[in-house]
Amino acid sequence: MLTRIKDLATKLAPRLIEIRRHIHSHPELSGQEYQTAAFVAGVLSSSGLHVLEGVGKTGVIGELPTSDRDERLLAIRTDMDALPIQERTGLEYASRAKGVMHACGHDVHTTVGLGTAMILSQVAEELDGRVRFLFQPAEEIAQGASWMVQDGAMTNVSAVLGVHVFPSIPAGSIGVRYGALTAAADDLEIIIMGESGHGARPHEAIDAIWIAAQVVTALQQAISRTQNPLRPVVLSIGKINGGRAPNVIADQVQLLGTVRSLHPETRANLPNWIDNIVANVCHAYGARYQVNYHQGVPSVQNDYTLTQLLQSAAEEAWSSDRVQVLPEASLGAEDFSVYLDHAPGSMFRLGVGYTDRITNHPLHHPEFEVDESAIITGVVTMAYAAYKYCQQDGKSALNYSI
Repeated sequence: MLTRIKDLATKLAPRLIEIRRHIHSHPELSGQEYQTAAFVAGVLSSSGLHVLEGVGKTGVIGELPTSDRDERLLAIRTDMDALPIQERTGLEYASRAKGVMHACGHDVHTTVGLGTAMILSQVAEELDGRVRFLFQPAEEIAQGASWMVQDGAMTNVSAVLGVHVFPSIPAGSIGVRYGALTAAADDLEIIIMGESGHGARPHEAIDAIWIAAQVVTALQQAISRTQNPLRPVVLSIGKINGGRAPNVIADQVQLLGTVRSLHPETRANLPNWIDNIVANVCHAYGARYQVNYHQGVPSVQNDYTLTQLLQSAAEEAWSSDRVQVLPEASLGAEDFSVYLDHAPGSMFRLGVGYTDRITNHPLHHPEFEVDESAIITGVVTMAYAAYKYCQQDGKSALNYSI
């Protein structure tokens, strides 16, 4: 079967590159993936899948008409949205949408999902389980997975697999990670309320800008001395709003930021920890405050057995030299974690880095590029992992060292 999957992938390679370039040229922002969704639905339909559109607003589901002998249902999730970034790659198939770019590789993810569907549709009669493809919108705003789940995308799903490009891994290789893959990402708003006054007489006012600066500094310093360094926390204030005129003491400042963590216990304590620090600073200088802490997506926690499945499939397909067991999690976030509340799953990293370059541009960079040879690596790995899942009992332990 592996040989057959590889042969099918090789024949499909020109078409898959064509698909990826089309999607790359026509990026759409989160929740606006109408053309992309229609394109995806067309490819799935032409491959014989049952297609449902408008799932999770602009998402698409494709389901293989496979055997009903096995009740297990494997979901394969890929995302479709782009970022509000002006592309500067100079590629002939660069984005045609001003200020919008596939700078996070979702064009590759969608192509891998379509390629996997196209291959498995040709071997469907040999699959003992069922396979459902989830083409998700709005991952970049961490909303699309919830929308898809609300519309029933995970109904009866037994396991879910995902993929994300990784420019620091060379094309032709993949990375797997046991346990935590990405961080929980929470939103933070802090409002500092002081008293306005003349800039020449600051002692008669309560300077919200100065106190806000103390709050930012105190939070950063406190992380290094009050948080377990083996359980990382990253708190970044990305936006500050406040002040009315150069010679007027500001009476209110708004701080907006993101909080990243890997461990659920640490995450649960962060709202009170932040509130206490802000309270201490503000009380010291006579200011009032408000902390609004909103929990976003949780950490992606890869299932052990499914990660073994991905590792074994990749090692059989490409050799162990081209499979990296990643020693560290990323503090980036992924709403793939939302699906894991409904079924075990695992996401692997697809290497897309050019081996002939000293450095590859990182994700979310206006000059981010991928080595398109990685598409076949991703498609074969995903298709063969899906086949292996369907042929086994889904519970057997695979003996691979980690």
